[in-house]
Formats: sequence, C-alpha cells, structure tokens
Amino acid sequence: MNVAVLASGGGTNLQALLDAQAQGRLAPARVTVVGVNVAGCGALARAEAAGVPTFVLPHGAFPDRGAFDTALLEKLRDFDVSCVVLAGFMRLLTPAFLDAFPDGVLNVHPALLPAFPGLHAQKQAFEAGVKFAGCTVHFVDAGVDSGPIVAQAVVPVLPDDTAETLQQRILRQEHALLPAVVRAHAEGRVRREGRRVQIDDAPRAASDAALSSL
Repeated sequence: MNVAVLASGGGTNLQALLDAQAQGRLAPARVTVVGVNVAGCGALARAEAAGVPTFVLPHGAFPDRGAFDTALLEKLRDFDVSCVVLAGFMRLLTPAFLDAFPDGVLNVHPALLPAFPGLHAQKQAFEAGVKFAGCTVHFVDAGVDSGPIVAQAVVPVLPDDTAETLQQRILRQEHALLPAVVRAHAEGRVRREGRRVQIDDAPRAASDAALSSL
C-alpha cells in the first residue's frame, strides 16, 4: 500500500513511520511521498534524508481550500497513493479531497478524542486536570478531529507533570501507535462500520479491565 504523509512542522511522527519502514515494521505499507505546505519545515528534511520523494505546496499560493486540495490531489496521483497520513499537517481537508480516499485518510491527534480536539490538546488536557491523557489515530472527516476513532493510547498524568512533560510522554505513544495503525490498515485488518472501528487481531485487554488514577 502506497502511503503519502502530509506534514507542516518538525516531522517526528513522520520519522516514526520512516524508522518503522526501515526496520520492516511498516510493510506492506510504504511511504512513497511526503508533502509539506511549509517550505523548509523539519519534515521535509527528514524525508529527504531518508530518500523519500517530496513536494512543497504552499497553501498561501492558492485562493481557497478547494484550489489547494485540487492541486494536492494532482500531486498525489503521480505516486499511486491509496492512503494519506496527516502527521502534524495543519490544514483542514475538503470533502472533495476526502472522497478521493474513502476510509483512506488517517490523522494522529495528541488527546483522547472526542475530548480536547483542535490545537494545543495536551495543554487543554493538563489544564482541565484530567488523570489520563493520551493520543488517538482516527479517520479524517470534514470536521476538526471528529472522524471515527481507530486506536488510542492512554498516558497517565503524573503528579509532577507539567504541560511540557506530558506532551513529551504523549508524543512517545504517538510514535508507537501511528506506525502500528498504518501497518494494520495496509494489512486489511481495520474494519469500519459507521463510527465504530475494529482492528482484527489487535491485542485486547480483559473485558472488565479498568484504569484508575488511585
């Protein structure tokens, strides 16, 4: 399965995918192209260092979201992409773009959705005083972090945490969760019925298992 990764920033989740690919933990998925909308961002340098084809598509060069997404689709068609992963891509995608990849656009978000969507989710969680934070990989829809949830990882909030330390511990879980979901998707193990998503053969907790902050 050919995968495109879209990013806008430093690219640490992209790096997690590239590392998994180099170690044979991503197959049958393969990152075949990386696109960024911010010239000179860290994700671009990471992709180039790994020898992955790249393109830069500055969103400011287009009059609206629709025009940008049309150009983005044209770029991706050159690489026969069947899955798109948003790894810190700071743009909302239009329905026309999403319709080109049915159940094929994944995003990683640093919170346990549906709580704390949008920007600065880790800070939102910390300031809300939650006892458990985490990250989510979800299918992308036209809303903001509102698509069906594929997988989540839970991170306890420690008594001595700051917003920054919590963010770093969540990020480590993002780096583990995202490649695992992309591989499962490529293997055909991700099944969606409405808003409920199941991953076949995924490790499962006991049916009465619970997490407690005590």
